[in-house]
Amino acid sequence: MAYRTRTYIAADWEHDKDVVDYLRRLNDSDYFRLDFVDAHEWKQAKDTSLACTIKKSLSERLNGSKNFILIVSNTTDTRRSGSCQYCHSYNSIYGTCRAGGHVDMRSFIQYECEKAVRDNMKIVVIYKSSRLETHLCPEILKKCGTHVPAYKYDSSGILHWNIKGMTEAINN
Repeated sequence: MAYRTRTYIAADWEHDKDVVDYLRRLNDSDYFRLDFVDAHEWKQAKDTSLACTIKKSLSERLNGSKNFILIVSNTTDTRRSGSCQYCHSYNSIYGTCRAGGHVDMRSFIQYECEKAVRDNMKIVVIYKSSRLETHLCPEILKKCGTHVPAYKYDSSGILHWNIKGMTEAINN
């Protein structure tokens, strides 16, 4: 197995990219350095039309990662993107793939979470909230790793990024 050096970030990219972008900015900051190498900068899927091709690329990135960060929001556990049932190559009558791929009904997020647990990666779950809303977390990660809210209220009741909490969870 390849030496694992990267940090893999999983999220509902359609709704939670702001948190991912913020983590990347913290990582690039001299002051709040998170000190991780983003696995998504390493390898990209060549064919975005087939879920199985994308999952192969995700698997390669996960294989090179030692840390797994999942951003959790209202949409995370209900996302179905990546399931073969939504692929144009899936034959629902026979339950097969016309392109010859392996049929996998898991979403990209389910796939990533299961692989992170199976590969015994360090897991950090960041909730796009000011509190831990574990009911929104995929079942497989509810009792794994470190869970932290992305935001916190200061003493005057103003909502801010939970920089300290996220940094400690990721760096420790």
